[in-house]
Amino acid sequence: MKINIIGTSGSGKSTLCRQLSLLLNVPAIELDNLFWLANWQPSTDEELTFKLSQALEQAPSGWVLDGNYTRTQAIKWKNVNMVVWLDYSLSRTLYQSVTRTLSRIRSQEELWPNTGNRENWKKAFFSRDSIILWTLKTYHQNKQRNLKHMANLDLRHIHFIRLTSPKETALFLAQMRRQIQPV
Repeated sequence: MKINIIGTSGSGKSTLCRQLSLLLNVPAIELDNLFWLANWQPSTDEELTFKLSQALEQAPSGWVLDGNYTRTQAIKWKNVNMVVWLDYSLSRTLYQSVTRTLSRIRSQEELWPNTGNRENWKKAFFSRDSIILWTLKTYHQNKQRNLKHMANLDLRHIHFIRLTSPKETALFLAQMRRQIQPV
């Protein structure tokens, strides 16, 4: 099974990715981990494409991929079976983004191994690069783009699942668990 989890920053993509990865016993691939270099430097499109291609090739039997990055869509959706869209309300997504950011500021956890990238007050709340501002800026355009993807006949080979609440996500996970481990 090859699954891409999409949604606005803060929607819970990484959490669902890890849960599905464990359930399906396939690698979890986080696009942000492939994209961000040390000191918050971005990968070029060519570097990201190369790293993503390598990661997908290393898991030919299946993977769960967390992330949007529309410039990678041709690669990640070439052989994908399912796209799961976490489409929670703006208030829910923003709340999750803020609480996650505050938690990361307090813990000073490194976001991606060997990058040294950590959240801080200035970047989170007083910068044009704020993930919270990014959530607000991209929420509605992500919704419109994802609705178009779901209606696109050229993408009808992909099973799209739109989850609009944590309760729906829990039901989806329970259904996936039943399919893998029938009662």
